Amino acid sequence: MKTYGLIGFPLTHSLSRLYFTEKFSKEGINAEYLNFELPDIGDLWEMIAEQPDLKGFNVTIPYKEQIIGYLDKISDEAREIGAVNTVKVVTGHDGPVLCGYNTDAEGFWEAVRPVLRKDVSSAIILGSGGASKAVAYALRKAGIDPLTVSRSKNKSSFTYEDLTPDVIRQRPLIVNTTPLGTYPDVDTCPDIPYHALTPMNICFDLVYNPAETLFLKKAAERGAVTKNGLDMLHRQAEASWRIWQSHDS
Repeated sequence: MKTYGLIGFPLTHSLSRLYFTEKFSKEGINAEYLNFELPDIGDLWEMIAEQPDLKGFNVTIPYKEQIIGYLDKISDEAREIGAVNTVKVVTGHDGPVLCGYNTDAEGFWEAVRPVLRKDVSSAIILGSGGASKAVAYALRKAGIDPLTVSRSKNKSSFTYEDLTPDVIRQRPLIVNTTPLGTYPDVDTCPDIPYHALTPMNICFDLVYNPAETLFLKKAAERGAVTKNGLDMLHRQAEASWRIWQSHDS
């Protein structure tokens, strides 16, 4: 039986295993999808050694950037983004060959497009990690100017203290790429001026567990259009599956 999986830490919030398990059952695919909680990315090789039938795995917080140093190959798109969420495992002469890709950018764009107005030309991205980089890449590719907001001046020139109501009004699309609000910490949310939100704002949260995060709830109370990350999860998962089934590496 072929094995696929997810690496990250922690993984209690993730629905990836459920999604693929249901997919395999429904489509009659003889495969399994496992969660590999790695407290340290250095545990990767041990995990791979223990899974001789491993053909591919997804990567989530906090390893989307760190995984790059462990890859043998990386796609041009993933290299440009600077983050990997999909790894294909190919059998090589000297052992497993790890090939990295990014399906977050494609998954995000396909998920956000249905709620995006044609007049939206700028956006705010909350967070500066691997997922944030994929979102920024997708937005730039679509001609939308992204402003990345970080807790640290080292990661972005724009911090939450700089995020004024005027900035919120000027940039209608707001994307949360942080894990804030993820189960079980459902009472947390990004520190932004929610009172400045209007029905002209579109708030997209990459978090999908719970279905309505505190970020989305506060945005909805101000009349903003909201959408969670479940559609993105499904779209990036299917893109990962296509990569794992392809003959390219």
